[in-house]
Amino acid sequence: MMKKKLKTEKRKSLPIRLNILFLLAFLIFTVVIVRLGMVQIVYGEDYTNEVQKQEEVDVSSNVPRGKIYDRNLNTIVKNKPLNAITYTRTTSTSQKERLKVATKLADMIDVDTEKVTERDQKDYWILTRPKEAEKLITAADRKKVKDGKLSEDDLYQLQLKRITKDQLNELTKKDMKILAIKRQMDSGYALTPQYIKNKDVSAKEMAYVSEHLDELPGVDVTSDWERDYPFNGLLRTMIGSISSSNEGLPKNMLDHYLSRGYNRNDRVGKSYLEAQYEDVLQGQEEKVKNITDKSGNVVDTKVISKGKSGKDLVLTIDVEMQKAIEKIIGDELKSAKVRHSAPLLDRAFVVMMDPRNGEVLSIAGKQLKNENGKLKLDDYALGAMTSSYAMGSAVKGATVLTGLQTGAINLNTTFLDEPLWIGDSPRAKKSWRVGLGTLGIQGALEQSSNVFMFKTAIAVGKGHYKPKQPLDLDTKAFDTFRYYFSQFGLGVKTGIDLPNEATGYQGSERLPGFLLDFAIGQYDTYTPLQLAQYVSTIANGGYRMKPQIVKEIREPDSKKGIGAVAQSVQPEVLNRVDMSEAYIKEVQQGFRRVMTKGTAASQFASAKYKPAGKTGTAQSYYDGPDKSKAGTQTYNTTLVAYAPYDNPEVAISVVVPWPYNDYNKRYSITNEIGRKVLDKYFELKSKQAKDNTEEKNKDKIEKEASE
Repeated sequence: MMKKKLKTEKRKSLPIRLNILFLLAFLIFTVVIVRLGMVQIVYGEDYTNEVQKQEEVDVSSNVPRGKIYDRNLNTIVKNKPLNAITYTRTTSTSQKERLKVATKLADMIDVDTEKVTERDQKDYWILTRPKEAEKLITAADRKKVKDGKLSEDDLYQLQLKRITKDQLNELTKKDMKILAIKRQMDSGYALTPQYIKNKDVSAKEMAYVSEHLDELPGVDVTSDWERDYPFNGLLRTMIGSISSSNEGLPKNMLDHYLSRGYNRNDRVGKSYLEAQYEDVLQGQEEKVKNITDKSGNVVDTKVISKGKSGKDLVLTIDVEMQKAIEKIIGDELKSAKVRHSAPLLDRAFVVMMDPRNGEVLSIAGKQLKNENGKLKLDDYALGAMTSSYAMGSAVKGATVLTGLQTGAINLNTTFLDEPLWIGDSPRAKKSWRVGLGTLGIQGALEQSSNVFMFKTAIAVGKGHYKPKQPLDLDTKAFDTFRYYFSQFGLGVKTGIDLPNEATGYQGSERLPGFLLDFAIGQYDTYTPLQLAQYVSTIANGGYRMKPQIVKEIREPDSKKGIGAVAQSVQPEVLNRVDMSEAYIKEVQQGFRRVMTKGTAASQFASAKYKPAGKTGTAQSYYDGPDKSKAGTQTYNTTLVAYAPYDNPEVAISVVVPWPYNDYNKRYSITNEIGRKVLDKYFELKSKQAKDNTEEKNKDKIEKEASE
């Protein structure tokens, strides 16, 4: 019975064990299935990428940068195509592999070796002479590494230090070529093409490399571009520059550009127009996904998005006007330097604007340099907005209008032009010529009376003049004058669409005598661009227009050359001056009299285009590049003008710092420049109108003939 019972119990326990075994097998199988599901579904992509090493990078595709045109669609800046040889390294490419490619490439192309440094040579020497390099490390050095006192990097630094000049002299010309090529290869980023040579690449070199690409892994022949300036550097400083392919993104802007999808070796605008309109001019690069294997070798490349050329800029500048003005400035500077033996004269500026909309038709500056006894002219258009000067009587229109608006004077005010003796000063404050008599506003502007402006400033400051007595006035008048001057653009940024615009210098001392100097433009300083905005505001009846240098943004069109308008820049009124229309008209009439019978009559009275304007001379001190003459007393001469006076379409400022040191030997260089500039404007206007008429007639004839 007992045996039978035990047998029965054994039979019962067997199914239980089998069930437990099946359950365990089921649980294990379930875990395996779940794990496989997790691996495939949740982590599948990660593991696949680990195997394939997928990496998406933006690869430079040589997208042309946008062009720059003048208002008449003449090309100012374009792209010159270049042959190029590039190298793209993978993440797994070794130093020896790059050296092997560089060695082969050195037999196929010529490269410049000037940029190769001594450190480059030492690195190359160690790489190509491993046994000799090993001998530079002693057993004692190795023991220090074993003891943890030195690192492997420390050993390498010791090797570099111990390489002798004689050892470096072992490097041949071919070694230097190989080194120069490898240096370029090493400077690139993984999976991003790096230019090995993109200047003066001959057709023979291109063909030879092309034939041997199978021997040169990573090397490719392609095209590149560089900026080209058809008008011989016209407006060069204003246009600005771009970084080179070797330079890539500027270090100070690296994070900014990387966050916006740029590659490290992309070329970008570094200054002025090129930098200000980087977003417009920079094309959209082709984006590709590089598929790499475990070793980092590229096994496939997929295009994600195609590249697109940068948009084009159409400037407000008239290139024919710009060329003519630059020639006028250059000729007058050279002539004055020779005829008048002007020791400090070295620059002049002209800014031309349309007072109706703020478009800058020309912004020109030239700097005269003496190189080996020969006078040379450099472009200094940039100085028209980045350098400032005391402008003298040219600002007297703003002084009069400040006096009128504050109630210090009225339209009927007259003042006797007489020397003012203030306190115990041995010198009187007076006008440029004694005996101008009693003058009203228009007469004071016509004759450029300093005394009228002095007395206006005293009245604005609620002061009282008594001969030989200290001048007592409220120096808050400085703030009053600067407030009204700023409404015309004097002493504040004009708003031009370019970076680094200067505002000028504000005198800090608030003495009564300095207020009088301020009223005649001999205390604060202003830029030539500010002066042009000021006279434009008077010309158009009191609207301060934002100066524009870009007129349109256009889509690129490789077939037509110029594409459709993507954006048109609209005129912008920055402010309407807080002054009566009658007051502005009074100043306009005064400015007209300056040209017909005043201080500029000898140059402008005969002009048929009916100009108006104001001359200026400011006593100043030299602060130019010749430091040995710093602080020398000199004069600045200026001119503001617009025409026609009754319907202004053009306004100019002319600024010539330091043309003479002796007031008695003064000459009218600014008036001469101003007359020639305005003559040229109306001459070109007439010519363009004639050309347009002829073109329309030609089109009409062709249309009728086709019908």
